[in-house]
Amino acid sequence: MSAAKTSEMALGALWRQLYLRPRLFVAFGGVAVLFATGFWWAPLFVLGQFTFALGATMLAFDAWLLFGRPLRVQARRQLPKVLSLGDEAQVVIRLRNRTEEWLSLTIIDELPVQLQVRGQAFPLTLAAGEEREITYVIRPVQRGVYAFGALNLFVATRIGLLERRLRKERSTELPVYPSIIQMKQYELYAFDRISVQHGLKRMRRIGHSYEFDQIKNYVRGDDYRSVNWKATGRRAELMVNHYQDERAQQVYCFIDKSRVMHMPFNGLTLMDHAVNSTLALSNIVLKKHDRAGLITFSNVVGSIVKADSRPAQLNLLLQTLYREQERPLEADYNLLYYAARKLISGRSLLLLFSNFESMYALDRVLPILRRVNAMHLLVVIFFENTEIRDFADQPARRIEDIYRQTVARKYLAEKSAMAAKLRRHGIQAVLTRPEDLTLNTVNKYLELKARGLI
Repeated sequence: MSAAKTSEMALGALWRQLYLRPRLFVAFGGVAVLFATGFWWAPLFVLGQFTFALGATMLAFDAWLLFGRPLRVQARRQLPKVLSLGDEAQVVIRLRNRTEEWLSLTIIDELPVQLQVRGQAFPLTLAAGEEREITYVIRPVQRGVYAFGALNLFVATRIGLLERRLRKERSTELPVYPSIIQMKQYELYAFDRISVQHGLKRMRRIGHSYEFDQIKNYVRGDDYRSVNWKATGRRAELMVNHYQDERAQQVYCFIDKSRVMHMPFNGLTLMDHAVNSTLALSNIVLKKHDRAGLITFSNVVGSIVKADSRPAQLNLLLQTLYREQERPLEADYNLLYYAARKLISGRSLLLLFSNFESMYALDRVLPILRRVNAMHLLVVIFFENTEIRDFADQPARRIEDIYRQTVARKYLAEKSAMAAKLRRHGIQAVLTRPEDLTLNTVNKYLELKARGLI
């Protein structure tokens, strides 16, 4: 490549870094006014010439300060290793002015398109040798890969007629996984005494399990119903059977990926709420020495993760949930029955995350749910519409408001009637607000485990 071509490219790169500031237009707009009025009064024309010469000199000097020497401004973006769906994360930008001049900066970070953040700029000033730190918060509401672009620094001097754009940091991609933060929080709550203060119920195990451990000598206080009379006759001393808590029960989360789960609440779709809840619950299930599994479905069967308790199971569930996407079609509940019958061996706890907007929608699938419940312990988890609840609780100001709130309360009453109908048919039901989904799901699992139903 010729030297002329190289010089032309370098000049073009510098030209693309040049930006004009509003102060420049104000200054030379004033000069133009002086020139225009100078046609009526000559001294103003002379003043305009002097002002123009001064402005041109200042402009040239400002350009030399920005482009005539390297601007040693360091900028570094600090990101977490991964992002959690629906959880706030801090982004830190560290700046340092290594030049010997005072600088005015405007920082614009190229954020991922999924965040839909526009017009975010951070103006600040840096003295010579000064270091500053900028912190802002992002909240991802979609799973997937988030691409952070360059860090743009628009630098100006005290003159402030021009500014130069510097691009720092390379593009960085971060995955947004189901909420790992929420998973850790509920693990702490479920296994800590303080969990009651956060809404999780501590359940007392009723009775004892029937998983045999060993035969041992009777000790005062042992349950007399556990006496092993055959062993007592052979040993000529009182012997009792010793039992331990049943372990390794299968717990499957079924996630409906159909269009009814597309409804957004608090920035997340119902399916995303279900995904976060599934991860948190699966972690607790594994910590309780049960086996966690996952099946997703819509009009087709989606991902299948066999229930297991091996060390890599939680990571497998995390990666599977990370890849799941909603589908725009209706759910085929015959696939739910097929999966419960063909893909799951042995009686298991099935937690179905779905949503029913009307009694008719529930009645269509109720026969299938009853057949699934006959084979396994089924828990149907569906959602209360919190926006309708808030609207129904507002004070009515007009007759029209009374009519609308009556319809809203009828809708909410129908939701409660759905839960009652499921319970009448022997199916466990949880009607919950989206923000309380994980809390109520974990409580239901702990309740069923404490009652010895699983």
